[in-house]
Amino acid sequence: MKVGFIGLGIMGLPMAKNMVKSGFNLVVYNRSMKPVKELNAIGVEAGSSPRDVAMKCDILITMLPDSPDVQEVVLGKGGVIEGVKPGMILIDMSTISPKVSVEISEVLAESGVEMLDAPVSGGQKGAIEGSLSIMVGGKKKIFEKCMPVFKSIGKTIVLVGGNGAGETVKLCNQVICAINIVSMCEGMSLCRRAGVDVEKMIEVVNGGLGASNIIANLAPKILEGDMAPGFKLRLQQKDLRLALQLAEELNFSMPVTGLTNQIFRIAEGKGLGEKGTQALIEAYNLLG
Repeated sequence: MKVGFIGLGIMGLPMAKNMVKSGFNLVVYNRSMKPVKELNAIGVEAGSSPRDVAMKCDILITMLPDSPDVQEVVLGKGGVIEGVKPGMILIDMSTISPKVSVEISEVLAESGVEMLDAPVSGGQKGAIEGSLSIMVGGKKKIFEKCMPVFKSIGKTIVLVGGNGAGETVKLCNQVICAINIVSMCEGMSLCRRAGVDVEKMIEVVNGGLGASNIIANLAPKILEGDMAPGFKLRLQQKDLRLALQLAEELNFSMPVTGLTNQIFRIAEGKGLGEKGTQALIEAYNLLG
């Protein structure tokens, strides 16, 4: 079975490498050539376009930044749709609008192609370690067929519902993560302003009810001044926008998420978008 992989960014590249380690035969495509050349060096075939990758594989994975990117790569000129054949499976592991995901699945179904939306959580660290959480939307029999692929890159793999459900669960996950990041940064900033040792505060919090993976993974980076992205701040803000968009479609109020989104927008406006989500602390530092 040949597997296509389109989108070799911070997450996609290590995911593709883990698939190679698990014995999958890959053909890949990315707009920038650096990660493609890195995979070429370990024997991975490069496709010339999304269409070319689709023509060469049985299962195709996309890992892209936002809804318009997936629409362009899958349905645009020279896109995946031009190279598909009946029986193929597209696994979109991007975080995009659930509505858009369902629309793409319906277009692909007209060509006999099945689709799973399977966004991930765990950041760059989880992608490198092959320990991602994967929330999948789609048909059970297609999910089961793709389980070997999922096991090569993740540890917690759950079919959460039909098409679009994976994206919905991911947006819920992102709401929880983003609010946790804001609370962590506010707590650390308050502690610093009060003149108390922030590192000791974090040590205590991590041993109590306030402990979380967010604090365990990101607070040490803040203390070390490491703002390199395991997940970019601008993408976190994009995910909050998508969650609020979904809430609007459902006529559902999310006041805390709305405020959190504004805080991330402030940070992005301060030029922090390409840094890791932990760089939100720098926006608080600017407040004094």
